[in-house]
Amino acid sequence: MSSPLLHVEAISHFPLVARSSSAKLLKEFSETLAGVTPASRLEVRPAPETASSGIAQIDALTGGLPRGCLTEVCGPESSGRTTVMLAAIAAVTSREEICALIDASDALDPHSATAAGVNLERLLWIRCGSHAQSSALSRKRRQAFSLEERERRRMEDPVEQALRATDLLLQSSGFGMVAIDLAGVPLKMARRIPLTTWFRFRRAVENTPTLLLVTGTQACAQSCATLSLELSRQSSEVSRQEKVLSSRFSVLSKRQSSEDRHDSRDETSASEKPSHAELLTGIEVQIEVLRSRMERKPVKSVGDFTTKAVWTA
Repeated sequence: MSSPLLHVEAISHFPLVARSSSAKLLKEFSETLAGVTPASRLEVRPAPETASSGIAQIDALTGGLPRGCLTEVCGPESSGRTTVMLAAIAAVTSREEICALIDASDALDPHSATAAGVNLERLLWIRCGSHAQSSALSRKRRQAFSLEERERRRMEDPVEQALRATDLLLQSSGFGMVAIDLAGVPLKMARRIPLTTWFRFRRAVENTPTLLLVTGTQACAQSCATLSLELSRQSSEVSRQEKVLSSRFSVLSKRQSSEDRHDSRDETSASEKPSHAELLTGIEVQIEVLRSRMERKPVKSVGDFTTKAVWTA
């Protein structure tokens, strides 16, 4: 008879034990949560320092280009990508900072860059691809390379050259801006760039005063970009009222002599602009902010600007 009674008394203590353990757990949770800061009191990550893009309309739309971040500018041909890139480079060099341009397709025209206000003395121009090497190196210098070295460079992908050069530049630091021009690269090749590469570039430039600018046909960096802009051309006006381009050709008579029997070449007088170029008085470009991780949200996500007169083929 005593055993059932003892069993009942033991059971009667279970609620007390449960209540005491619950109170103990609640006390432990309270002590743990006391050291946790509520989300409403968390310190907001400071917005990155920005620098002028060289175009007032873009600065008004985004507040400028963020330092220590990756900015991507994409758009089809004749959408103003080169204008934005040259304007940003000109703004950097005007602040007496050094800028590096990694030209994956060897498409930069130094005369157009100078006309856009770029200080070439503060620009490191890296030309990728075998075409750039054959046009940049003289015949004697090309012969100095070993056969294996020339074959390796010929077979190397220009995009791989551009990415490898970007790694070296970001590791060395000291640049006000590092620009990667992928505009002339086929879209299929640009899409093969792994997302981990863009993450590595973003981490390398983080907490530095360097601007990392990428231009291309379509956005490749995706979520790695702090600021992503898309450009589209609205309209253009071509001035044909005056014939501002002229090219004078003079053919020299062939000189025959016993010492030199080579045919003399036709000499063309130096011309500042190519004869097949046209003067564009202005291109209206629309800008759209595709992505912005900056603290200050843009007032509007769409803007437009008009390019200056440029020489184009």
